[in-house]
Amino acid sequence: MNDYDAFLNSKVELASKSGFDISLDKINPALLPHQKAAVQWAVRGGRRALFESFGLGKTAQQLEWCRIIVEHCGGRALIVLPLGVKQEFTQDAVNLLGWDHAPEYVRTQAEVEAAAGRILLTNYERVRDGDINPSTFTACSLDEASVLRSYGSDTYQTFLPKLKNVRYKLVATATPSPNRYKELIHYAGYLGIMDTGQALTRFFQRDSTKANNLKLKEAQESEFWLWLSSWALFITRPSDLGFDDTGYDLPPLEIRRHVIPNDFKELPTNRDGQVQFERKPSVSLQDAAQEKNRSVKARIAKAAAIVAGEPDTHFLLWHDLEAERHEILRQIPGVTDIYGSMDYDERERRVIDFSQGRTRLFATKKTLSGCGCNFQRHCHRAIFVGIDHKFHDFIQAIHRVCRFLQTERVVIDIIYTEAEQKIYDALMEKWEQHTYMAERMREIIMEHGLNADARAGDIRRTKGVAREETAGERFTAVHNDCVPETAGMPDNSVDMILTSIPFSNHYEYTPTYNDFGHNQDTERFFEQMDFLSPQLLRVLKPGRVFCCHVKDRVLFGNATGAGMPTMEPFHALCISHYMRHGFQYFGMITVVTDVVRENNQTYRLGYTEQRKDGTKMGVGCPEYILLFRKLPSDTSTAYADDPVTKSVDEYSLAQWQLDAHGYWRSDGDRMFTPDEVNNLPMHILQKKFQKFSREYVYDFRRHVELMQAMGDKLPKTFFGTPPASWSDDVWDDVLRVRTLNADQKQSKREKHICPLQLDIIERLINRYTNEGESVMDPFGGIMSVPYMAVKMGRRGLGIELNRDYYQDGIIYLRQAEDEITAPTLFDLMEVA
Repeated sequence: MNDYDAFLNSKVELASKSGFDISLDKINPALLPHQKAAVQWAVRGGRRALFESFGLGKTAQQLEWCRIIVEHCGGRALIVLPLGVKQEFTQDAVNLLGWDHAPEYVRTQAEVEAAAGRILLTNYERVRDGDINPSTFTACSLDEASVLRSYGSDTYQTFLPKLKNVRYKLVATATPSPNRYKELIHYAGYLGIMDTGQALTRFFQRDSTKANNLKLKEAQESEFWLWLSSWALFITRPSDLGFDDTGYDLPPLEIRRHVIPNDFKELPTNRDGQVQFERKPSVSLQDAAQEKNRSVKARIAKAAAIVAGEPDTHFLLWHDLEAERHEILRQIPGVTDIYGSMDYDERERRVIDFSQGRTRLFATKKTLSGCGCNFQRHCHRAIFVGIDHKFHDFIQAIHRVCRFLQTERVVIDIIYTEAEQKIYDALMEKWEQHTYMAERMREIIMEHGLNADARAGDIRRTKGVAREETAGERFTAVHNDCVPETAGMPDNSVDMILTSIPFSNHYEYTPTYNDFGHNQDTERFFEQMDFLSPQLLRVLKPGRVFCCHVKDRVLFGNATGAGMPTMEPFHALCISHYMRHGFQYFGMITVVTDVVRENNQTYRLGYTEQRKDGTKMGVGCPEYILLFRKLPSDTSTAYADDPVTKSVDEYSLAQWQLDAHGYWRSDGDRMFTPDEVNNLPMHILQKKFQKFSREYVYDFRRHVELMQAMGDKLPKTFFGTPPASWSDDVWDDVLRVRTLNADQKQSKREKHICPLQLDIIERLINRYTNEGESVMDPFGGIMSVPYMAVKMGRRGLGIELNRDYYQDGIIYLRQAEDEITAPTLFDLMEVA
């Protein structure tokens, strides 16, 4: 297994130890004590994040971090920032740090090469679009790094490979989103602290009913926050690091709500033309946009009245729509505005004029001035002429004036309509979550200071696993990597292999390099499978069957650059792979899934998008059971060396017709994990499944019984009662039946995207094995396949890398062996 070990070693990709120590007296004396400590910490780490509250001086810290690194290591440093905040860096460099000249702003790689300075500025679009090559820099700092929030965004997917080999990295932002843990994971992935897949596996459980919905594991919460503090500095005030807070008291903040009453003169109508007496803008983005458009004049009129009431006060007017900007200019005299298509230099001049008090009224969008701008020197009043759901933009905009070094009481006026109350309530709820996260991190920083990295910095992947085995009379369960475990098994020792393989690198189940899901791409996944597949062929008896459960993979447009979701034909790649390793492919069973549930996980089949352009609309993803066979010793008859025989009594013509059909439906039954059982309410646990709606849910046994009841009337020359399709992905050429999908109650499926259902397992085992024979699953999970094998009088063998799954599976196997029925999905489902 030396070659396999070498392959696993090739996966190892640790963040380079790029930091170095620097004494405080080597840091610019203009920096305050807490700023010096943060710079020293970030230089020592090499790749770090500064999540500091507004006004703590992140701009000056980034500049000084860059200066220290290029003086120590040579080369150049690049600061990437949003358009509109360049002036903050140029002013701090000269006026605060005392540099002879401001850092140059560059637009192309040619300008980089021609620049005289060693610290340069550019914007995110220049790097993303390839105008500037960041890999030519020694260090790179991302200002307002919240652009990395979305893993699938063009910016994140572009920056990850472009800056992969930059030795020193820094990210800086004041507001990592409190209700989107994934944002924090993306920062770690970009910095090279821990890859995204490992962080998801280690700290979170996913919700397969809703895309991108993560829940922090309760048992891992303390470890998560400690790990986070090892590479990210969360501070809300200097005293968090033990320094004096003088001059860093946040100003009093007053929120004034102005609710515009509903105007019943112009009631909205629904798509059927019926008048709606209640506006519901929180239901959809379309409804919210309609409500904002209807109320523009009334909201701006309220803002004008507020401004007119204080004629000597400077006001910041936040708006989102161009219609709002035009109405502000019409109703409020003396307003200076900026907009996206305005000449950049003119836009920058207007921003600086307002920040330095030369203009009194400034109208801008949160997307233009919400990040990085400092308006607190001359302004303590801000008016939101409208609201939306975007908390990050909202809180950033507030803190353009409510920040340290603000000397006045800050008053924020928020104007919205009566129908938008729920949107306002959601913003306030997210604000509370933000406060909780900041306080949680503050507690850790105060407890461990800047030494948390010494305790948590070594959290990383492992390689290898301590083998464990548990055996009963009818089962053997092994905790191990299936490659070396299968390599140690005798030739021709297994009667059937039935498994659901990992779907390439779609998800990781363990924080080890042995995990098949931890691979760079599908090509690397199959490289690892190349070590397993020959062993599977070797241990399978001649003439016997390997059943492989797979599903095609959705490839999202923002990651591929196609702009639309496409499909990776993973099932076809698997067929090619196993045939290359000597398996004989002889068929495929299609198992249709719930397209509505799938769309909740992927958002790729949206009804609204289909109505906008039907050419984007694909179809739902069925599951497939790929059927492979190892050639028997005697190919003249092609019978297996040990054939699977069945009598007429135990295997009827009716069941044969259903089994032979290439399209199967599952009743969806599967096993619960012990955690799921423990989390169910007691009244559900006490109520066994008594009645199941056969009108909506397919029941294979009932179908067999129906066909058996036909007796001699059962056709022998054609399939008289084929199972009807619920989905357009599978068409039958006899009859196309449209039915409604029932709202079945689904339990949480942690980690495994698509677990193999028990009835499918049962049908396959019954079809391809005799009683007393062995059924092997190299990716055992919670041992569903060995469990059903034991229940059906066979012997089960399961191999599993995830120790928790392995231990859960042992419980089920012992229960099956003791003839105690393990609870399944339907057993514990509450009957409505």
